[in-house]
Amino acid sequence: MLKRKIGMWMYNNSGGDKIQEKLISKLRERDIEVVPELDLRFARGYKNSIICDGINILDLDLFFSYNAGEQTVAQVYMYETIDQFIPTINSFKAFALSEDKFRSNLVLHQAGVTTADFFLCHRETPQFVTEKFEEWKKMVYKPIDGWGGSGMAFLDSRQMLDALLPFINQTDIRHIYLEKFVENDFTDFRVDIVDDKFIACYGRKASAREWRTNITSGGSVILREANDEIIDVAKKASKALGMDIAGVDILYDREKEEYVVLEVNGIPAFATPEQEKIGLNFNDKKIDVIVQLIDKRTDKGS
Repeated sequence: MLKRKIGMWMYNNSGGDKIQEKLISKLRERDIEVVPELDLRFARGYKNSIICDGINILDLDLFFSYNAGEQTVAQVYMYETIDQFIPTINSFKAFALSEDKFRSNLVLHQAGVTTADFFLCHRETPQFVTEKFEEWKKMVYKPIDGWGGSGMAFLDSRQMLDALLPFINQTDIRHIYLEKFVENDFTDFRVDIVDDKFIACYGRKASAREWRTNITSGGSVILREANDEIIDVAKKASKALGMDIAGVDILYDREKEEYVVLEVNGIPAFATPEQEKIGLNFNDKKIDVIVQLIDKRTDKGS
């Protein structure tokens, strides 16, 4: 078998450095060489190469991108570029789709996956937002491409709505994206899927003074099990968006008594050392399935 070589850009905080070490070790057992720490924002492009840290990215057999916190415009641009020439995990198309809340929810809905009701309009037509508020009564404003709960606002009064619209007009935000508020118990399910395989499920719980479950917004991790319906919903969502790796966030809608996909994350974190101590023990399984996926994607005999 010909020697295989892949590039990797992995987050290092919260135990990510140890995860990277295990990934590299297990890939080497399969005769796959890994070039780590390839931050594409430092890449240089030429007519016959894209050089990063002395490596021609286009000569690699695959690029594994797994770092949400340090993404830059330059890094994402190069990610999109190299995806046209070598395999990437996730594919850039799937990654970009998952980053766009409106487009991803549109795709999910068309695939028969239940989502919250959602709405988008240009900021120059605020009357449509007002009409939607009168219909829904409670709704959530979200940046189209935000993550971690940043920039979101819960709108349950005209005063809140009247405060939001002038704020948006002072920014470079062009579109207003809204979701109908899902009546829930302020907990969610995070379901990890890799290569259409169920890896794990855990939950997040909002703090006493919050409605968002995101850890960066003060939420905390809780242990919970996934039933067959939740797993099926997560797999269907991951497949609809064409994702190799996905963290599917699911709420239980108390009003409609059904599971609702809230968001699909293309770079779901591994369990931190602190989370492992409370019983989240899926890291090794996730590493093994990712290694199998990379092995499959770089198999030169297939």
